[in-house]
Amino acid sequence: GKPLLLGSLSALLLAYLVRFIAVAFGPLEHSLSRIRPSLPEAARSLGVSGPKLFLNVYLPLLVPGALSAALLVFVDVLKEMPATLLMRPFGWDTLAVRIFEMTSEGEWARAALPALTLVLVGLLPVIGLIRRSARHIG
Repeated sequence: GKPLLLGSLSALLLAYLVRFIAVAFGPLEHSLSRIRPSLPEAARSLGVSGPKLFLNVYLPLLVPGALSAALLVFVDVLKEMPATLLMRPFGWDTLAVRIFEMTSEGEWARAALPALTLVLVGLLPVIGLIRRSARHIG
């Protein structure tokens, strides 16, 4: 019979998770490393603990890193080919797969607009990250 996960959306999502967890880890780890131990200690001394500690202290400090991680993963998933080609459900094509198929068949003119779309959709989050980083540094 057919392997359990092959050609399913679950398999594709699992492949993406394995492939991109390291990309997301960097910004999240950086956000966590910037939280000084005195912040949660001060909150605990004021009687805040458990979920309230996470929601009121940790989460606001982790949101920028989580947003950066999500945008980096989005841009990488947008252009991902190997995992998508191997694990995608039958008949389920991403924009990158369609561009690959068109260029493989020599249909360069047909592939031009989807390729430009892919570049623009991937470029906008990168520009946003650069602007955010420049504001944060400067």
